[in-house]
Amino acid sequence: MSRAQRLLTLIQILRRHRFAVTGTSLAEELGISVRTLYRDIATLQEQGANIEGEPGIGYVLWPGFMLPPLMFSKEEIEALVLGARWVADRGDERLGAAARSAVSKIAAVLPGDLREMLDASALLIGPGKTIPTVAVDLSELRLAIRAEHKVTIHYRDLKDRETKRTVWLFALGYFESYARKWCTGALQLA
Repeated sequence: MSRAQRLLTLIQILRRHRFAVTGTSLAEELGISVRTLYRDIATLQEQGANIEGEPGIGYVLWPGFMLPPLMFSKEEIEALVLGARWVADRGDERLGAAARSAVSKIAAVLPGDLREMLDASALLIGPGKTIPTVAVDLSELRLAIRAEHKVTIHYRDLKDRETKRTVWLFALGYFESYARKWCTGALQLA
């Protein structure tokens, strides 16, 4: 790998870590010596990357350092397209539209040969169970999770009694075989 490619890879590795990561760990992942890593970090710092840390303690990249436009590998493009196709097919209407929009934006900035590969991707989503129409707008649940708001859910329990609970959602799971069986009640932000 060229030095330029190694420096970009180092930035990407540091972006993945929220907390300081040791020089030894970084060097191992890059397949270089710790001494070379220290020189690479110094080079990036000279170029404006806000990397803090020191030998023996670890390094962290603070937000704000901008890289040139993203370039995806062929495998990354396939992964993005496959995931977006799954979400477009299995997610709620708004999430599906967002997935299609994201793929369009990615396609717009790809070089021609990669754009053709994106359009011709042979990775497809197989047919799944019919997804029932739900009474709950899942985009409201996603908004509540992002805003860390409680939600009051009104539903009927297994004995057909009306039930009301206020919950603090932290995740929304999408399961192929259980998709939305439970989403037949009403909700309101608490």
